[in-house]
Amino acid sequence: MPQSKDPLHGKTLQMILEDLTTKYSWEELSDHININCFKSNPSIKSSLTFLRKTPWARKKVEELYINSLD
Repeated sequence: MPQSKDPLHGKTLQMILEDLTTKYSWEELSDHININCFKSNPSIKSSLTFLRKTPWARKKVEELYINSLD
């Protein structure tokens, strides 16, 4: 079975967010993506709640994650 070329394959939103918060601070994340869940009292839990309900923000987080892999 061929490996998926999709860097998001097998990654949950939580895994992506945890990887990003390891690489960047919350402040840096809010500089990259201007959303309140990264600025005001940020946490993985509150960010996941927001991102699951907000497709455009989730897309930006996924794009940042893909770009951070380079």
